This record gives sequence, structure tokens and C-alpha cells, in this order.
Amino acid sequence: MAAEPRFRNDAAAVSVDAEPSGGPETSVKHPVDEVLPPVRMFTSGLQHVAAMYAGVVAPPMIVGPAVGLSAKETAFLVGASLFTAGIATLLQTLGFWRVGARLPFVNGVSFAGVTPMIAIGKGRGHDGIAVILGAIIVASVLGFLLAPYFSKLVRFFPPVVTGTVITLIGVSLLPVAFGWAQGTQGAADYGSMKNIGMAALTLVIVLALRKLLRGFFQQIAILLGLVIGTVIAIPMGMTSFDAMRDADPIGFPTPFHFGAPQFEVSAIVSMCIVMLVCMTESTADMLALGKIVGRPADERTIEGGLRADTIGSLVSQFFNGFMASAFAQNIGLVAMTKVRSRYVVATGGGILILLGLCPMAASAIALVPLPVLGGAGVVLFGSVAASGVQTLASAAMEKGENALIVATALGIGLIPIAAPDFYQAFPKDVLVVLDSGISTGCVVAIVLNLAFNHLGAGKSVEEPEQQAVPEAAAAIH
Repeated sequence: MAAEPRFRNDAAAVSVDAEPSGGPETSVKHPVDEVLPPVRMFTSGLQHVAAMYAGVVAPPMIVGPAVGLSAKETAFLVGASLFTAGIATLLQTLGFWRVGARLPFVNGVSFAGVTPMIAIGKGRGHDGIAVILGAIIVASVLGFLLAPYFSKLVRFFPPVVTGTVITLIGVSLLPVAFGWAQGTQGAADYGSMKNIGMAALTLVIVLALRKLLRGFFQQIAILLGLVIGTVIAIPMGMTSFDAMRDADPIGFPTPFHFGAPQFEVSAIVSMCIVMLVCMTESTADMLALGKIVGRPADERTIEGGLRADTIGSLVSQFFNGFMASAFAQNIGLVAMTKVRSRYVVATGGGILILLGLCPMAASAIALVPLPVLGGAGVVLFGSVAASGVQTLASAAMEKGENALIVATALGIGLIPIAAPDFYQAFPKDVLVVLDSGISTGCVVAIVLNLAFNHLGAGKSVEEPEQQAVPEAAAAIH
């Protein structure tokens, strides 16, 4: 009797034993390595861009004015962020040598660095940006050197830890969707019934499309929902075409546009801390995505992913971008659409590069009103949390210790969401870590798992944990 197909955990085509007695072998591609038809590839990649667009442009739109840049210079930062996010995404999905996770893994500008970057460059204009870039260059080199050692932490991520972290990722992202649903913060209609109603309508449209459509169109329900929501929003006056009218058709992000990088010790220390936070979150994201796509992330995958993060961050500085890190919202998109091809996400990376080179095209995606994004975001981010719950189902929760680990880690990880000012008396450098519920929840889950399930229990720290990731993946699929 023929054996079941076995997918190897790498980026190559995998072998399938056609006969158990050493008969002929057939080459079968893992869904992660599948190349889809061109139209489907493009539309699915565009859907990833639509899901991440607001997250990519938000940090430069916040940091630019804070450091004293003009509206035109801030727009330049936005284009640079899109361009460098595309480069970082290609490094992750396609990779080279031992760089890249080779998973459908989207990279963009990390929110973790927004607060320290504002503190570094506030009111300093071009000099402020130059200092930020210099600090990120040093942090990127440090992260690249640490990647082989940091990746070994995978053995400390059994289902009780990964399930908790994945759930936290989804829950932590939901407030972003709720913020989008209210509209532009500071605007007269922020939080209005019209904005929230538009978000609710978009949510209903996405759910209806998922229910009624089949096949390919069902998979791009999010993109269709965003398009339909935007069309409905136009006669309601919720979509502005000003950005598109004022944008140039072509614009290359000039290297070191704001001057040569400057290196200040305090800024370097802050951004090195941010880099460690980003590496922690990326590790958790890779483990989550590995489960969802059926290719569990091992040490080599995580090492390659972290190298892509850090090289992407380094290259970004030459083109005036910021620190590159994983985008968890796109993990939710993969989970919902079931499109697992890394080449789809690579196509999205190519689209991001083109958007960065064509400000007019980039502004076209900006036509999607924030409330429309918010409605779709509820489904996207909720899907991530649901994947975490699925993982926890395989975590032997009947053991009191595991239930206690999850309860404590979730509780502490939710502090920045439930009580944003909880850590306000702590030093600013410490807040970089504490304000990330994903990072704090991850650390707490790892420490408690070691304390309750290993130390003093006569167990090897490595033995059960090395098998935990594939077992969790099997439970999901």
C-alpha cells in the first residue's frame, strides 16, 4: 500500500514514497513552494499588500512630523518604507544562502521602534533621522550576529508557549483594527457612528463573501471586501483623492536622502533593545506561521528568518527606511485564505517595491478609508487569535501547570492593552519591552514552562520540546 506524502521541512521539492519497499519516488511540492497562476498570484499578493499597507505607512507618518519633517519629506519617508518593506519581504520569501525563512512571511516597518525613534529625533529634523538611521545600522549588525544563537530558542517554544504567544499576537492586534474603525485620530468625525457603521458594513461584506463565494474568489474575500467598502465610502465623502492628485508618477528613494548616518551611543542602545524585541516577536510569528502552513519552523528556518529581518533592516537604512520586522496581520490572512504559497507573498513584496517607486500608485491604495480597513482587520487579526486557541488545544491543558502558564502569560501580556499607562513610571528604555504585550507574554510563558515542566522534574529541557512544534502542527491540520 502506498505511503502517505511526507513533506520535507525545507524549501526544496519534497519526496513522496510511492512504494514502501524502495520503489520509484515522485517529486511533490509543499503548498508553501507552489507557484500559482499569474492572475491568482497577483491578486493574492495584492491582498497581502492591502492588509499591511496601513501598518507600513503609519510609523513614518508618525515619526516624520515628530522629528520636524515637512509633509513632502514625510511622504518621501512613506515611499521609502514601502520600497524597503518590499525588499525585506523578498529576502524572507525567496532568500539566498542561509538568509530567509522561505515561508509566506511579510516584513515591514516595526511599530516597536516608533516611540524610541521619536525620543531620539524629536525636533531635530534631518539630523534626527540621520541619528535614527545610524542607530538602526548598528542594531541590524548586532542582530545578524546574534541570529544563530537566538534561533536556538525554538526548543523553548512547545504548544503551551506558542499557543499563548499566537493568541496574544491576535488579541494585541485587534485594538489596531478598532482604532482604524474609528477613523483618523484627531479628526472631527473620529469615533463617529458613520465611521464605525462603515467598519461594521465592511465586516459583514467580508463575512458574506466568505460564505457565498467559492474557490479563488472566496480566497480573496478580504481584497474584494476592501474594494466594495471603498466604493461605498466614496459617495459618503469618506475617501480623499488629494494624495493621489499631488503624488509624482515616479520617485526613487534617494540613498541617505537626509544625510550620512550619525552614531550616538544612547540612540544605539535604544535601537539595539528594539532589535531584540523585534527578533523575539519575529521568532514567535515564524513559529505561528509554520504551524498554519504545515511547515513547522525549526532552528534553521528561524535563523534564516532573523537574518532576513536584520539584513532587511540594514539595507533599509541606505534608502531611508526603518527597522524591518514581521507583520502578524498577514499571518491571519494566510490562515483565513489557506493560500500558503511563499511566491504569493513574494509577489506582494514586488508590488511594494513598485509602490515605493511610484508615489501615485502608492497613494491609490491609500484611497481605502481607515474604517474599511478596520472592518476587515477584525477578521484578519481575529484569525490569528483563533489559530492560537487551536494550538493550545494540543497543549495538554488538562495539566494544571499548563493552564496556570497560559493564564499568567495571557494576563501579563494583556496589560499594555487593558491598562496602557500601567508601566508609565518605568524608565523609557524598559518600556520598549514592557509596552509589547507579545514580548512580555512570550518571556513569561517560556520562564513558567521551564519552571513548572522541567526544572526539578527530572526532565530534559530539550527532549519533549523538540517534538512539540510538529505535534502542534499536526493538531491544527
